[in-house]
Order: sequence, then C-alpha cells, then structure tokens
Amino acid sequence: MTGKILAESYEVQRILGKQTGRQTLLARDLQTQELVVIKQLFLGSDFEWQDLKLFEREAETLKALSHPGIPRHLDYLEIDEPDSKSFALVQTYVEGRTLEEHLRCGRTFSESEVKELAKLLLAILMYLHEQNPPVIHRDIKPSNILLHSRSGHSVGQVYLVDFGSVQNQAAKFGGTITVVGTYGYMAPEQFGGRSVPASDLYGLGGTLIYLVTGLHPMELSQQDLKIQFADRAKHLNPNLIHWLEWMTEPSLEKRLSSADKAFRSLDENPCAINKIKKNSLVVQPPESDIKLTKNSEFIEIIIPPKEVDFSLIAWFSAAVAANILLRIGGSNYLSVINNLLRNSLIMLSGSLLAAVVVTLLSALFRELRVRIDRHQISYTSNLLGLKWNYPRSISRQEICQLEIRQYNSNIYQMLIQAGKQKYQLGENQGLSESEITWLATELSQWLGLKIKKTLTEGKNNIWF
Repeated sequence: MTGKILAESYEVQRILGKQTGRQTLLARDLQTQELVVIKQLFLGSDFEWQDLKLFEREAETLKALSHPGIPRHLDYLEIDEPDSKSFALVQTYVEGRTLEEHLRCGRTFSESEVKELAKLLLAILMYLHEQNPPVIHRDIKPSNILLHSRSGHSVGQVYLVDFGSVQNQAAKFGGTITVVGTYGYMAPEQFGGRSVPASDLYGLGGTLIYLVTGLHPMELSQQDLKIQFADRAKHLNPNLIHWLEWMTEPSLEKRLSSADKAFRSLDENPCAINKIKKNSLVVQPPESDIKLTKNSEFIEIIIPPKEVDFSLIAWFSAAVAANILLRIGGSNYLSVINNLLRNSLIMLSGSLLAAVVVTLLSALFRELRVRIDRHQISYTSNLLGLKWNYPRSISRQEICQLEIRQYNSNIYQMLIQAGKQKYQLGENQGLSESEITWLATELSQWLGLKIKKTLTEGKNNIWF
C-alpha cells in the first residue's frame, strides 16, 4: 500500500487505521508536499447506504467549519480502481497522540491540566454548537481527542477529530433514527436516537472521568445510571468532582445544558451547582398561568396580565369622582385663592387619575416576557401591541446572582443581577410566593447559580 497514488494526487505513506469497509491513510499531497489524512469508505458486499450518508455528512460538515482545534477539510473524492470503488475524505494531518494513547503510555494528568483540557475542548464545542444549524459531534471520547506540542505545564494544542458521527439540526429531522456513538461515552438520550448539545457534554464528562480515574466509564459501577467515580478521584477538589457529576447527569433536564454554561461553571463553588433532589423538587403551582419554556438553548418566562384587585378599582373610582367634582364645582364668587387651590387640586387629581389608569391598563393588558439565551438576557413588556425593553438587554455573561427578597410585610420579589442592572419579578407582576420560588429554582438550575435569600426591612418600590 505504501507508495500507492490515489486519484493522481496523493501518495500513500502508511495505514493509520483499518476496519471492515473503511480505512484511514497518511498520505502526501503531490502538489503541496504536505501530509494529509485520507478516510476511505469502500463500496463492498458489506456496504450500507447509511454509512455513505454519514460519510457525506462528515465531509459537508467539515467543509463548513474553520477552527484551529478541528482538522481542515481539503478534498472529497470518488476513487474508481479496477478491483474497488470508494469515496475519500481528505483532511489536514495533525501530528500528535490521542488521549487514549497518552494514558496507555503511562502519562497522568494533574487537576490543573484536566481543567485546562476541559476548557479547550469546551471552547471547540461552543464553536460547533453556535453554528447555524448547531453541529453535534455525538462521539466525544479519548481516542477522538489529539494532543500536540505539550510544553511546560500546558497540555499543548488540543484537537477534536473524527466527525463520522456528526449530526446537525437540519439532519435530525430526516425521519430515520440512527444510534451512533461509543458505549460509556454516549448520553442516555442517544440510545433513543436523540442528540442535543448537552449530549456532547456527557461525552466530554466521561472522557475527563477516564483521565482522572484511568478507567473507561463502562468499567466503573453505576447507580441509577450515574457513573460512580468519586471514590477513585479523592485527590480532586470537590468542585471538580461535582462539576463532572453535573456533566454526566443521565437526566437531560438536570445535566449542564450548554458548553458556555459548563465553561463558566467550571471554576465555581460547589454550592453554585444547585442539585435539586426529588424529595425537594419545586414545581409550578397548580393555579399559576405563567408559561415557562426551557431547553438547552434558552429559558423563557411569559407572565400574563395580573388580576385587578378591588383596591385598584376603588382608587380609580375615587380619582374619577374627585376630578369631576373639582372641575364642575365652585362658582363666580370664589376668591382667586380658592380658584388657585381648586386648580391645584384638579392637577393633582388628574395626575393621580393618569397614574391609576396606566396601572389599570398594565394590570389588564400588560404581558411580561423574560428570556435568557446563550447571548443575552432580555426583559420585554407588551402593552396593547406596544413593546419596550426596560431594563435594557445585557450580555448573559453579566448574570452573576439570583436573589429572593422577603420584606417584613410578607411581600416577595426575585431579582436577577446582571452587571449593574437588576431584573425584577414579584408583586408588581402579581406573582405569589410559591410562583417566585418555582421560577427562581428553574432559573437556578438553568444558569447554574445558587439562590440568595434576603430579609429586608421595608419595601423598595421598583417598577419596571
């Protein structure tokens, strides 16, 4: 095989890997003299069209990607030979060894190296998952991660390779369920043919567990589908252990939902990982009509108009009556002073009436929408078709605190602190204590922030 010329363009140097119906070659580009990697898929007796579909998807995906941690797509070929026909994907060659090879050779990784490696790989996943549509690798494992140019205390350059199992959002709706991945590194939802960005986080978590224990996840015991590795990683900081447990949660709803969140939470205190147990699960109150949508991409809270209480109607009636009486009252014999007083009272009652009308309209028709996605938090009010954002939208990276404030009058508010801005949910939106607790819990889980609870004297009237 060595020295063979493929498609009159590539000279084979050696075979890197081989399995039924396919092989991977190291070759030299005869035009550039650069080394390249060629993946070949043969049309033989064991050929399946699904294999070609995945092979073509890998080629198309790599062609659209450009990241220093991902080998570059160079060419896609159909090779006709007298005794065979094959398809070939040509990529840049990365000199280095896989994590699997490093561990087999006795290399160990310190805690700081594990965290550095995690951040470098999460940066690659952030890039993939931010594509439109998102690109999901689906087969992250030690043998698909290469390390090159280690220096000093740095792990060196990290590469994510082998996109043969890749899925994008558009391909997901093709109607055919394809289960791909490697047992032990596959998230539970992948066994049902479902893959989301959080599925890649599970594979990365399993890979890092392999680094800190020296055992593949399938070699470790499980309890309720959770990988039991903590007893073999006692040398690690509890922060990292909790984070790895969060990454490999079998429940998709409890697992870290995005590479961005995983990156930000890696250095947090374990208390920031708000793990809600079944016996303390907070659910939406049955009487609540709030709409909450939560997935790996965003969380959105829609609060419909609140009910109008009788005190507001009473204020409205009093303001209208006072305004009418003041405008029709009085007579010509009133003094100038009395007229001035009456005019002042008319202005005051008019202002009160306007304020009550605005409050009444807000109560009857104002819808509030709070949305947090991978990029920003927005707080939008919708009143009779008019929309405004106040406080203004701000980067999600600025979100630093969730707080529930209880005032001495048993009034509750939730504040989302983002930079210098505060987004409030509470009495002003007609929310009950149980609704505030439920929403704070949902946000805490999704953002990876603990809930701060504060008892405050008096009440700050913050109207948004």
